[in-house]
Amino acid sequence: MNIVVVGCGRVGSQLATLLSVEGHNVVVIDRDEDAFRRLGSTFNGVTIKGLGFDEEVLEEAGLRGADAFAAVTNLDNTNLMAAEVARKLFGVKHVVARLYNPVRERTYQQLNLDYVCGTTLVAESLMEKIKSGHGHHLSTVGDVEVIEFRCSDAVDGKHVRDVEISRGFRIAAVLRGAATFVPKDDTILETGDIVVAAVKDEMFSKVARYMEE
Repeated sequence: MNIVVVGCGRVGSQLATLLSVEGHNVVVIDRDEDAFRRLGSTFNGVTIKGLGFDEEVLEEAGLRGADAFAAVTNLDNTNLMAAEVARKLFGVKHVVARLYNPVRERTYQQLNLDYVCGTTLVAESLMEKIKSGHGHHLSTVGDVEVIEFRCSDAVDGKHVRDVEISRGFRIAAVLRGAATFVPKDDTILETGDIVVAAVKDEMFSKVARYMEE
């Protein structure tokens, strides 16, 4: 995949290096050229000095042809602006933003941004979101993530008890049309249902097929 990462701090540099090692084409943007020193020796991508929400800089980074975009600076305003430019002006399908100050979480939610809270953020989590493009992160408690996603055909006609995993994946709420409800074990799920669920980190790969891309 072609991926643009804005911010080359501890998180951004690790994320970019991990993606590069996996063979992805990575471009890293940071306003401080010295920040690129944090990139690992295995990083073989491109670095660009500039602001992550500057259209000319993003054009230079090849954002129009990018598959994913991650804004992971320690400035929420920068991450918000960069994410919105990537989504609305460049039409990037998979956009992930870092939430540094939890006080701003409501703003991220109102903008319908896929994000990871700065207090629990790890580069591996961002990488998985970029690679999967599934759902929206709502919160993290330890190794349990609360997510929201649209159901794929894989759950159509199945009971809730058939898709849940004991101590690994639980569905808390379902939005279907204009109705929102807490499902029972025998509730039948439908393609297109919006689901809020809790999933253990190690179970994410098993339930990813339930999520519409």
